[in-house]
Amino acid sequence: MEERKYVEESPVPVKTKGKSKLSVIGPGIVLAATGIGAGDMITSTVAGAQFGISLAWAAIIGVFLKFCLTEGVGRFTLATGKTIMEGWRSLGRWTMGYFFVYVTLFGLIYGAAIATTCGLMMYIMFPIMPLWAWAMLHSVAGFALIWFGRYKTLERVITVLIGIMFTTVVGSAIMLLPSIGDIPREALIFSIPDGSIFRILGIMGGIGGTMALAAYGYWIRANGWKDKSMVPTMRLDASVAFIMTGIFAVSLMIVSAQFLYGSGVNFVGAEGVSNFLDLYGENFGTTARMVLNIGFWAAAFTSLVGSWNGIPYLFADFVRIMKKKKEEKLAASKPVTEKDPAYRAFLAWLTFPSMLLFIFNQPVGLVLLYAALGSLFLPFLALTLLFLLNSKQVGLEFRNRLGHNAVLVFVIVVFVTLGVIKFI
Repeated sequence: MEERKYVEESPVPVKTKGKSKLSVIGPGIVLAATGIGAGDMITSTVAGAQFGISLAWAAIIGVFLKFCLTEGVGRFTLATGKTIMEGWRSLGRWTMGYFFVYVTLFGLIYGAAIATTCGLMMYIMFPIMPLWAWAMLHSVAGFALIWFGRYKTLERVITVLIGIMFTTVVGSAIMLLPSIGDIPREALIFSIPDGSIFRILGIMGGIGGTMALAAYGYWIRANGWKDKSMVPTMRLDASVAFIMTGIFAVSLMIVSAQFLYGSGVNFVGAEGVSNFLDLYGENFGTTARMVLNIGFWAAAFTSLVGSWNGIPYLFADFVRIMKKKKEEKLAASKPVTEKDPAYRAFLAWLTFPSMLLFIFNQPVGLVLLYAALGSLFLPFLALTLLFLLNSKQVGLEFRNRLGHNAVLVFVIVVFVTLGVIKFI
C-alpha cells in the first residue's frame, strides 16, 4: 500500500533539538492521570489491608504489562502513520463490530461509574447536596472542559491535579514509612500468600487503565508527535506514566497496610473507599483524612477528564473509517479532532445518558460492572497488537521481537482469566 499523501498538521510543533526529551513529555502525564482512577484506589487499598505490601510485586508487573500495551499502540502509530483504529480495521470488520458494541456499553457504564466516584469523594468532604448531584456536577464540568478547551488546556489542568494527587497520596505514604516496621514481617516481604491468587489477578488488571491505553495514540498525535523519529521519546513518556502509576499504587498499599493489615476489615467498591477514609481519620486525625480525601478526589477527577478527552477520539475515528469505502479515500481524509461532530457526540454520550444510572443509587455496582467490562478490552487490544506489530504494515526495525510477543500472549492469558473470574 502506498504511503499516505496528506501531511498532518501538528497543533503543537515538536522541536527536540537542543532540548532534553523530558521537556516534550506530556501525553504520558495525561495517560497516568486517566489510568489512575477508582480501580487503582480500590484495588490497592484492599490489597494493602489484606496482604500488606507483600503483593506490591503484582502491581509492578501489572504496570509493566500496561506499559507494553501502551508502547505497542504508540509504536504502531508512529511507525506506520496510522491510528490504532485504522490498524484494527485492516484486520477485518469483526474488530469494528467488537469495538462499537464495547465502546457503546463502556461509555454508558464508565461515564456513570467515574462520575459517581468523583461525586462520592466530594460528598465525603462537603455533604451539602446529594451524591447524585455531585456526580452530575462533575460530569458536566468534565464535559465543559473538553467541549470548550483544547488538548494543551487539558494537559495543564491534569498536571496541576496530578501534582495534588501525588503530594497527598504519596506524601501520606512517606509520612507513614518511619513506622512501617510495626507491620508484621510477612506483610513486608514480596510473596504469594495463601488465598491471594484472585487478588493478584485483580491487581494486575485493576491498575493503570483500559481504554486510555488505546487513546494514547491520539494524545501523542495531539502533542505533535507524528513520525518514527519520536518513538524513543514516546517510550520515555510512557515509561514515566507507568512509573507514576506504580508509585501511586504501592503508596496506597503502604497507607492501607499501616493501620488495617490483620484487622479483618474489607472494602467493596467506591463506598469502601469512604469507609477506608473514615478509618484513616480515626487513626491519624481529621486533617490527615481531609488531605488524603483531596488526593482521592484529584485521582478520580483526572481520570474523568482524561477519559472524556481520549475515548471520543476512538469513536470519532471509528466513524471516519466506517464512512470511507475505499482505502484511497481513507488515506486522504483528515485525522479526527476535538471539533469533529462524532467526537462531540460521544462526549455527550459519556456525559448525559449515563446520568440516568444515578437514579439507581448503586455506586458499588457501577464500579464493579465497569471493572468487569475493562477485562473484555485488554485481551482484544493485546491480540490485535500481536497481529499488527508482526505485520508488514510496520517497518522491520519497529516490528515485535520475541520478548514483545511473549508479553502480549501473557497479557491475553492473564486478562482472559480475569474476565472469566469476574463473569462467573
